[in-house]
Amino acid sequence: MKQSTFFEQELPQPLAARLRPQTLEEYVGQTHLLGKGKVLRRLIESDQISSMIFWGPPGVGKTTLASIIAAHTKAAFIDFSAVTSGIKDIRTVMQQAEENRRYGEKTIVFVDEIHRFNKAQQDAFLPFVEKGSIILIGATTENPSFEVNGALLSRCKVFVLQALKEDEIVSLLQRALKDPRGFGRQSIVMDEKMLQIIASFANGDARTALSTLEMVILNGELNGETITVTEETLEQCTSKKSLLYDKKGEEHYNIISALHKSMRNSDPDAAVYWLARMLEAGEDPLYVARRVIRFASEDIGLADPRALELAVAAYQACHFNGMPECTVNLAEAVIYMAMAPKSNAIDRAYFMAKQDALTQLSEPVPLAIRNAVTPLMKDLNYGKGYQFAHDSADKLTTLQCLPDSLLEREYYRPTTQGLEERFKTRLEQIKTWKKEH
Repeated sequence: MKQSTFFEQELPQPLAARLRPQTLEEYVGQTHLLGKGKVLRRLIESDQISSMIFWGPPGVGKTTLASIIAAHTKAAFIDFSAVTSGIKDIRTVMQQAEENRRYGEKTIVFVDEIHRFNKAQQDAFLPFVEKGSIILIGATTENPSFEVNGALLSRCKVFVLQALKEDEIVSLLQRALKDPRGFGRQSIVMDEKMLQIIASFANGDARTALSTLEMVILNGELNGETITVTEETLEQCTSKKSLLYDKKGEEHYNIISALHKSMRNSDPDAAVYWLARMLEAGEDPLYVARRVIRFASEDIGLADPRALELAVAAYQACHFNGMPECTVNLAEAVIYMAMAPKSNAIDRAYFMAKQDALTQLSEPVPLAIRNAVTPLMKDLNYGKGYQFAHDSADKLTTLQCLPDSLLEREYYRPTTQGLEERFKTRLEQIKTWKKEH
């Protein structure tokens, strides 16, 4: 009798594998496709499945959904990896599918990371998809319009799968703690807030969330039959001090406020510190970049017009680089904002104009600046008296552009900060010219 070695012993499956949903009821997320009455759910329940492509980020359940479809339709399910398979493997699988078809059995071929197949490999599926030998379900994290052959793509319905929401991931983690396939047979002491932190850390990826949960529990403090997960354990396993930063809680708003006010107060050290607090706690860098763009116009404006350019460039850099590479891009933007001259004249101008706009919604546009696009409009004096500024030597006219009731309003009141002093001088020149003419 052959004695099994240590390495031949069956190893326990990861939590994500043990909890893989078996039915649509167990499946979490993608309610826009799988909610009651939604298109994909109807196709599955009526057994009208055709070839399709699942496009979405990692960990949203593309493979799981394919296996649920196969089980529901009672079809043979062949899991196929584009990373490890070549044309020879495809032909072998197709022969198996043809054999299944002769016996009246459907075959679903699931191709993970289909975008990794070259053109020749993708073409090998085409004749079998066309004659119905297989139902192809491809999964990709890349845009199929660019990564899947047009001929093959035209025969597949594309379904876009979305990253899981934090509350969806929390419910998944809660089930993992209760389900016997997870930790339901064990006594786990863990604060509900920690599940929220893990969900935030996972960033829409269910696999990451479950792996993190498994890690923190396996590293928890064992006392008899009870495992206690502490804040320290969670922090170590996520490599984040997330406990002091809840993306949806009060601390989130406190820290973004601290960042904004530090920049407004021209304190680059405080600004970059609060930036680091946010990013290292797992905040989306694009969220921070959007706030910096707002700050550039709200608190700097025309005192330094380059601030807005730099803020937008930082946003694009974050989009291109992602974390952690984009941290230095945001740090550059934040320090620049802190050091730039400050003016809120733009913000104040819009606020005052907004107040008037809301109370003067019925105020008519002056006839001179209306666009006369039809003979009737011309008969009604649309555009009559319009003065084309470029025809003037000074590029200025006395044309009235505000309604009569608002004629004396001044919304933009430039400061003398930075480059805005130039705008102040220019505005005074314009007003003087108009008074003289």
